[in-house]
Amino acid sequence: MNIALIAHDKKKPEMVDLVKRFKHVLKKHNLYSTGTTGLHIMGETDLNVNRMKSGPLGGDQEIGAMVANHKLDIVLFLRDPLTAQPHEPDVSALLRLCDVYNVALATNINTAEKLLDSIEDE
Repeated sequence: MNIALIAHDKKKPEMVDLVKRFKHVLKKHNLYSTGTTGLHIMGETDLNVNRMKSGPLGGDQEIGAMVANHKLDIVLFLRDPLTAQPHEPDVSALLRLCDVYNVALATNINTAEKLLDSIEDE
């Protein structure tokens, strides 16, 4: 499977923790990420992550293009709902594309864990 990993700044530590806990699952799949999130993940694990640009610099749109081209199966996007994001239109567009193309999407840690649990059992 192709899995995208994205996290807003305040959620990056949660994403790294999630990846560490599910490393045994994620290492079997192709991982994609926005730039800074990917750096954090690769810096703290030995997983290979295909990095796009940073979210505010177009990375969310690059991930969205992958969704629209049927190149992603799951998007794990740990959003910070309490902090305004300067690239919020890009974030909204990515979420909409996941709905349009019926791509599994988790926007919080609990849902992300459930999705990873489900593919662990496959």
